[in-house]
Amino acid sequence: MTESRHYLRVGRATDLVDSSERHLYRALEIFPGALAWVTLVFVVIGSAFFPVAIALFIIAFDVYWLLKTVYLSLHLRAAYRRLRVNLATDWRQKLEALPAHAYTLPIESWRQLDHLVILPMVDEGLEVVRPTMQMLAASHYPLEQLMVVLAIEARVGESARQVAQTIEAEFGALFGAFLVTVHPDGLGGEIRGKGSNETWAAREVKEKIVDPRRIPYEHIIASVFDVDTVVRPDFFACLTYQYLTTPNPTRKSFQPVPFYSNNIWQAPALARVVALSATFWHMMQQERPERQTTFSSHAMSFAPLVEIGFWQTNVVSEDSRIFWQCYLHLDGDWRVVPLYYPVEMDANLAPTFWQTMANVYKQQRRWGYGVENVPYFLYGFLKNKAVPFRKKLRFGFMVIEGFHAWATNALIIFLLGWLPLVLGGRLFNVTVLSANLPVVTRNLMTLSMIGLVSSAVLSLNLLPPRPPEYGRFRYLWMVLQWLFMPLTIIVFGALPGLEAQTRLMLGRYMGFWVTPKVRRSAAA
Repeated sequence: MTESRHYLRVGRATDLVDSSERHLYRALEIFPGALAWVTLVFVVIGSAFFPVAIALFIIAFDVYWLLKTVYLSLHLRAAYRRLRVNLATDWRQKLEALPAHAYTLPIESWRQLDHLVILPMVDEGLEVVRPTMQMLAASHYPLEQLMVVLAIEARVGESARQVAQTIEAEFGALFGAFLVTVHPDGLGGEIRGKGSNETWAAREVKEKIVDPRRIPYEHIIASVFDVDTVVRPDFFACLTYQYLTTPNPTRKSFQPVPFYSNNIWQAPALARVVALSATFWHMMQQERPERQTTFSSHAMSFAPLVEIGFWQTNVVSEDSRIFWQCYLHLDGDWRVVPLYYPVEMDANLAPTFWQTMANVYKQQRRWGYGVENVPYFLYGFLKNKAVPFRKKLRFGFMVIEGFHAWATNALIIFLLGWLPLVLGGRLFNVTVLSANLPVVTRNLMTLSMIGLVSSAVLSLNLLPPRPPEYGRFRYLWMVLQWLFMPLTIIVFGALPGLEAQTRLMLGRYMGFWVTPKVRRSAAA
């Protein structure tokens, strides 16, 4: 990597040696959190000193929220229709029928493409890892074209090695290659996180499998899955078809839809609402690829991975950072291709209800810490003059607006919307606007909440088969649980998002928190 591209490996301001550059990056770290807090403080102070203006602002904001809800709801339904079509498609047959002249990659047959599947794990047990491997082994894609890597952490010790050995004994011979990698603890320039483990695993694969076999990097599609990720049999055929029919596929990321549904029947109602809401959000994002960055499970060509030096090892949100690494390294010539196809993972579930709630919050906070990418790409935009200015402006605004909305919108609507009545004083409280503010706000929010009904119905179609230990009454509870939605978008949406931005703003950098995986037969 040339000196001019040093910014591609920056994790936080303290990584920069030059004081002026460090201060610049630190200012960019402060920016998202400061913007969120200024907005919230403005509404609070304005409610006391400018109640009329704030009341009008809140009504306008409620109208905006209603329109945005309708807009996103339409995207959700469009994505659902496309997803259903893709699930009903025989992708292996479609791939077999695709003529070679239709390929956007210079190869003679799709059978020249191999899939690399990296499964980073920490302390997950066989009850989590084995179902993942069973579904990989059930793929309709030729198993000899799958390279599977179980990436364990040395710091976990013998328990992880025993799981890996058992899995290798059961499944290793089924695939074209199977490798267990052990990521050492305490390497310089790393934090304990998924990115460090993935990068170690990818380098091991390159050294021990890809280079000795002289496999062209462009012929490998690399996927990274959490170790609880279950793929459907046609997933790799679908991914291969999209890879071969997308122009310039080595400059693209391919994003499936995360379904947090493996244990959805066992999870508590609040955890289910949060999990299904996340699934809905990523379905809507599939309809807005111009806004999309990579998240959690994703796939891309092995060639650019090698070119950029794999995932960063000094950040929490390596899954989205890899998008920005490629985007900046290739001067803006990178985008996400939505697959409209699911991969299934676990919803949050712990031994007790309150542990589950704590884990839901921590997971949302970690996702919210993806805001660390904002100073990264803004700093990169300043350094990389080759990225077109219009791309910088468009992408920068969309991502920053998204994080700002995450931390502020729900608080403004559900909590701060009544402040002019409380702080506005006697003169405001005798006005017609004062009398109508709660009525208008309530009516607009009621209209917005109508979307909950359709979301509840749609969620039933995304559920896996009902386990026999649950009766049919459970379906009714799966609908009624959406009444918790106003609570979840504040407690498990805005608050962890705001905390993540505040931590970055104050320089209290977060480490990587691993979501515990628990499987059991029933939950309250």
